[in-house]
Amino acid sequence: MVGPSDVRLTGPLARFGEGLWADLLERGYTPLSARNLLRLMASLSRWLDERRLAPGEFSSGRVLEFVAYRREGYSVFRSLRGVEPVIRFLRSTGAVPPADPPKADASPLGRLLRQYEAYLVRERELRLSTVNWYARVAREFLAPPGSATSLGLRRLKAADVTAFVLREARSISVAQVTLKVTALRSFLRYAFVEGLVPHDLALAVPAIAGWRLAGLPKALPADVPKRLLGSCDRRSPCGLRDYAVLLLLLRLGLRVGEVAASRLEDIDWQRGEVLVRGKGARRDRLPMPEDVGQAIVAYLQRGRPKTASRALFVRTRAPHVDLTAGAVKGIVTKAGRSLGMSPLGAHRLRHTAACEMLRRGASLPEIGQVLRHRAIDTTAIYAKVDRGSLRTLVRSWPGAAE
Repeated sequence: MVGPSDVRLTGPLARFGEGLWADLLERGYTPLSARNLLRLMASLSRWLDERRLAPGEFSSGRVLEFVAYRREGYSVFRSLRGVEPVIRFLRSTGAVPPADPPKADASPLGRLLRQYEAYLVRERELRLSTVNWYARVAREFLAPPGSATSLGLRRLKAADVTAFVLREARSISVAQVTLKVTALRSFLRYAFVEGLVPHDLALAVPAIAGWRLAGLPKALPADVPKRLLGSCDRRSPCGLRDYAVLLLLLRLGLRVGEVAASRLEDIDWQRGEVLVRGKGARRDRLPMPEDVGQAIVAYLQRGRPKTASRALFVRTRAPHVDLTAGAVKGIVTKAGRSLGMSPLGAHRLRHTAACEMLRRGASLPEIGQVLRHRAIDTTAIYAKVDRGSLRTLVRSWPGAAE
């Protein structure tokens, strides 16, 4: 039987072998994978011993040196990602120093943006991803890429604002520039409120000509959802998980971030409900369709690995950590690629769920409740695909046959 005794571990890290072995098994690694990582730690221990370095001297810079050493004579564990499980364990025990914190931008612009980010978190209560996006747009506005100088806040003029928007509008889509305009207005309002600029330049941000409800929902063809679900091999743990994820997206119209945020305790099995952790810290309870519940039960019983994580969906390969929103997108992309649909955006499954509810006779307010739209105008776009109702509103062409 594979065990830690199979690896000869000497040097300054010898006493950490048993701890690493137990940690890896607890995190879901197989004994074979744990043995290979134990061999990696043995290699690291010899490397430290040959250089007469104590574990406490194994800084972030030394980690890079060790990775470079592995690349010279080894075929495995040759990257930072490859050695991460061992380094993470050693740092958790205090055997080696923690990772160096990222160096903060000490420039006036860097300090300004940190203050702006703190305001967005404290006063606006925005998500970290939104905060990062707003700060990124503010940096692009004040210090355009490729420019050697930054715009001085006190010297900002309305012309600088319109020039930035026009420049962006030439290179990106209407939807993208609309998002940038929203972020720019936020920063300019903050600058005015804080007294950093003498005038409220948010009023100078031009509106983007984008007509609401101008497009059509991009639902999938009628036969595609069934084929997407059929692409999941439900004989495997990964297939069971992916099938349950796709069903949540197709039947309840969840966003990828909402699927990733789902917890085990969010499902009320007695009432047949699921708690959805939505945008802006919103919480909603939705009835859980029977097929969705069966898919989740099958995943929990036969597919979900043993882990301390409370996330509903986790990685099937060790370490068994929570699935991210990006990983959920990857599940959709993989299913679409199996059908020759690349790339397949996850939001199309949300549109598909709405159109299917409409086809089954649900009203627009009912669809808006399931999709958790804040305004009925957002749901109104699906009226365009309700051809039966629209046909009653069309007036006959003069002279046409009855």
